[in-house]
Amino acid sequence: MTLNNERAKRVAEITLDPPLSTRIITISNQKGGVGKTTTAVNLAAALARKGMGVLVIDLDPQGNASTALGVEHHNAVVGSYEVLVDGVPMIQAVKQSPEHQNLLCLPATINLAGAEIDMVSVPNRERILSTALRDFLGESETPIHYVFIDSPPSLGLLTVNALVAATEVLVPIQCEYYALEGVTQLMANIERIKLALNPELAIGGILLTMFDNRTNLSSDVAAEVRKYFPKETLNATIPRSVRLSEAPSFGQTAISYDPRNTGSLAYQEAAIELSQRGTGI
Repeated sequence: MTLNNERAKRVAEITLDPPLSTRIITISNQKGGVGKTTTAVNLAAALARKGMGVLVIDLDPQGNASTALGVEHHNAVVGSYEVLVDGVPMIQAVKQSPEHQNLLCLPATINLAGAEIDMVSVPNRERILSTALRDFLGESETPIHYVFIDSPPSLGLLTVNALVAATEVLVPIQCEYYALEGVTQLMANIERIKLALNPELAIGGILLTMFDNRTNLSSDVAAEVRKYFPKETLNATIPRSVRLSEAPSFGQTAISYDPRNTGSLAYQEAAIELSQRGTGI
């Protein structure tokens, strides 16, 4: 039996208990290209396969999470923009993902690019998503155990809404040069949100992504992150993988596209670890 087959067998044998209350996890990093969307959709798919009810909220105008989950997100689709700006109830905008019966998605269309301007004059604009999500969770006929919010790579109003709505933040860090640059600032911004708007917000974990075991640089960066954030950093590390980047072009997550690929298995292991850790560090 190959190593990946053994890993797949171990992953398949693990059962998870649902959390006592819905865990709302915002995937955040102000740096782009660190694997935020890939992390959001693959963790979501992995937990859905373990029997959890999962909702992915796409808050990035590019709509890449919607694409990966096979959910339409053209201009005519009612999605996160209409929820945030027009006050459409989330229950009317959430779509079933063909990825898995336990997986739902609030899609993002290109309209979302103008949302921050449209939201500026709205009272309590930082809490629009939080209120809409609370209403949705109260109305949903099926239990939602996990919500993953895919936020844009900036600290604008969309990301602030994502952090105010969350119970915890998961920070993906790319195993490349300058990886730690900006993380200190991100942690400071999370503290600001916590003090001013969301005292319940916790660091749910740090996930090392795009790890290349052929280079000393990846190992050095990983060691540095674990040194500075020993408790927060997940044991699971996501390797560089062509399959991870290929999957969305087929309207799938890597978990369904190639479940025994090294990257897919790493995300399944990360999802299990995240679930077993519980809320916050």
